[in-house]
Amino acid sequence: MRNQQRQPPSRLAIFIDGSNLYHSLEENCGRFDVDFRAFAQKLSRDQTLLRVYYYNVLRDQNRNPQAYQDQQKFLTALDNTPYLEVRLGRSKMRGDTAVEKGVDIMIATDMLRLAWEDRYDIAILVSGDGDFAYAVQTVKDTGKQVIVAAFTSNLSPELSAVADDREVLTPDYFADIWSRRRQAPRNEAPQQAEEQKQGNGSEKRGWRFGRRRNED
Repeated sequence: MRNQQRQPPSRLAIFIDGSNLYHSLEENCGRFDVDFRAFAQKLSRDQTLLRVYYYNVLRDQNRNPQAYQDQQKFLTALDNTPYLEVRLGRSKMRGDTAVEKGVDIMIATDMLRLAWEDRYDIAILVSGDGDFAYAVQTVKDTGKQVIVAAFTSNLSPELSAVADDREVLTPDYFADIWSRRRQAPRNEAPQQAEEQKQGNGSEKRGWRFGRRRNED
């Protein structure tokens, strides 16, 4: 009788919509200082993690210097997170409101490109935005699997329907993966509640391999 060979663990890539995650955490948990290293480990479970990709917009240094400095501290922490790459889009003003430019396209493009290049077997998309539904279906058509991680209240029906599976996020899900740094009172961070949100303000040291790429 032949020995059955164990299947190797699936290769996993995680794509995080930073602004969407920030809003969801703020709305559902009242805080946003998640430890991204622990978050990635919890999402990946026993799979082989290829890399985590985090997407957001670069704050305008001239328009809001303090918000820009706060974001730079946060991005420095992400840069020091193992196997995590930062992709930064730009924002443009529509009246008095800063609007993301190209972030959704960056996420969809990377998911598709890496699927076509056979870099991963399973993608986890951390977002509830229904605009990703068509990209997710296209990734599935290449033979890859796509899991959507989102809070139920922030998950669009279109994205939920097209996903192969869903990782349901709840306040309890994050209970053991908040940053060790003391959570500042919410009135100490009003800048991050105004414009395009950047995720969290936590800072970690001693991690390696982070990379950042800016997009015009």
